Formats: sequence, structure tokens, C-alpha cells
Amino acid sequence: MDEKDREILLNLLRNARIPKTKIAEKLDVTETAIRKRIEKLEEQRILLGYRAILDFKKAGLFVSFTGLDVEPEHIWKTMNALKEIEEVFALYLTSGDHTILAEIIADSFEKLNEVHDRISKFNGVKRVCPSIVLEVVK
Repeated sequence: MDEKDREILLNLLRNARIPKTKIAEKLDVTETAIRKRIEKLEEQRILLGYRAILDFKKAGLFVSFTGLDVEPEHIWKTMNALKEIEEVFALYLTSGDHTILAEIIADSFEKLNEVHDRISKFNGVKRVCPSIVLEVVK
């Protein structure tokens, strides 16, 4: 992993559909070199996938960034259980106010609440603190 790899990743974060030729131009390397680097980043599981960025409101979806306070001995068991929930799109182990931050996306407010309720019953989860997204700004 070097500076060129980081630049490739930053370009993909900004626009997952950016043509490899455009990244190659920006980094002054060949398209083949970019393709090989991306393949290597995927093989190393540094680049885990590609996502669409949505206007959730227009799509009729409901999103929360939910902080979880979890007892230390239950952190990884909780993480593994969260990975199995279809509505959980991203998970982060964090420092600060919460142990885990989960991005949850559901097709109704009721479903979002159901997911929060389900998580609150996990063994070792002390508190569930959802922040509902009202508007996507960037």
C-alpha cells in the first residue's frame, strides 16, 4: 500500500464509477497499472466493494446512524450479529461516545424502528442511540 494506492482509493471514494483511464491520467500511469493496483487492493480486501450514493428522501428510504454502547466482552459477538442484519449497511468500531456506529437503511420508518428494537435486545448492548438522517447534504 503506497501513496498511489491511496490516491486510487480516494478517487474511487469520490466516484466509484470513475473510468480507470481518468485515474491513470491523474496519477500519470497507465490504465493497466491502475487496473492491476485495483485488483490487488480487492484481493487484499482493502477495497471491499462499490456503493451507490442515494438521495434517500427521494428514494423513499429511511436512514439512521446508530451509536451502540456495548459491554467490552460482547463487542465482537454484537458486530457479528449486526453483520447478519440486512438493513445494516456499514459498521464501525469507534472511540468516543459509542462503542459501535451502524449505518442502517430501511424502506419504512417502522422497519427502522424494528431494527433498532431488535438490536436493543442483543446481549451486552447497554444503549442504542439512533440519529435519523433528515437530509443528505453531500
